[in-house]
Amino acid sequence: MKISYHESDDILHIELQAGKIVRDVSMNWNVNIGYTDSGVGEITILDARQAGLFPLILEGDADKVLKAA
Repeated sequence: MKISYHESDDILHIELQAGKIVRDVSMNWNVNIGYTDSGVGEITILDARQAGLFPLILEGDADKVLKAA
């Protein structure tokens, strides 16, 4: 997993798995999900800070998730 935030544009990009994006779905005006052949590949959120989605807060067993990435 790779998470990047582009402060100048307020864009949060979360890459869940590598692979060619074969389909993009807009969930609403600021959230886009890119699918690979094997599932969700990436999530892009526009105006992330303004929407309250950045800084990103991980809940649950975050240490386990981050170690696996």
